Amino acid sequence: MLDLAILGLLHESPMHGYELRKQLSTKLGTIRAAISYGSLYPTLRRLQTAGWITEAGETPADDAGVPPLTSRRGRVVYKITAEGKERFQDLLAQVGPEAYEDAAFGVHFAFFSRTDVDIRLRILEGRRRKVEERREGFREVLARAAVRLDAYTLELQRHGFDAADREVRWLEELIANERSGRSPQARGATGPAPDTDLERPLTARPGPDDSAE
Repeated sequence: MLDLAILGLLHESPMHGYELRKQLSTKLGTIRAAISYGSLYPTLRRLQTAGWITEAGETPADDAGVPPLTSRRGRVVYKITAEGKERFQDLLAQVGPEAYEDAAFGVHFAFFSRTDVDIRLRILEGRRRKVEERREGFREVLARAAVRLDAYTLELQRHGFDAADREVRWLEELIANERSGRSPQARGATGPAPDTDLERPLTARPGPDDSAE
């Protein structure tokens, strides 16, 4: 999915490697875009070899946007080619199971504004099915093995169930919006994320299928 992310960013504007890495973090989030220079630059070279991007020159040596110790690779400006734009559209149109995986879905979703509505719907529906399966897996663990799990392992399973259930509801809202032609509702910076709630305190509460004790 790194190909899709890089081509999508360069489709918006030429930029050098350091700026690409920054924009990957901004566009996709720091967790999904924990991309090292060790993986970024080999991908850039491969995209160049394929003819999908090309070098557009170098930034000035005193460019404030590039750290002083960054190598020449960080100063080369890359831009997408006409063939690269076609490749980007091909990648956007992929709707197979690989598009529903966690990181892949995040990249696809980041470029939904450039994706046809029918493709968006198919990806959202596929992602919902995948997360529903994950949620049911957590439900079964909680229902069958709760008495055999220690409190912290049980809490981790409950957290997984809650996160999956929250994402399913988020996806259902997105699907309903797509079908009605509405854009997603804007959320405040402090609003809840669909699948990130990693620092919730441990609480003693019943699981989804637990009866009162």
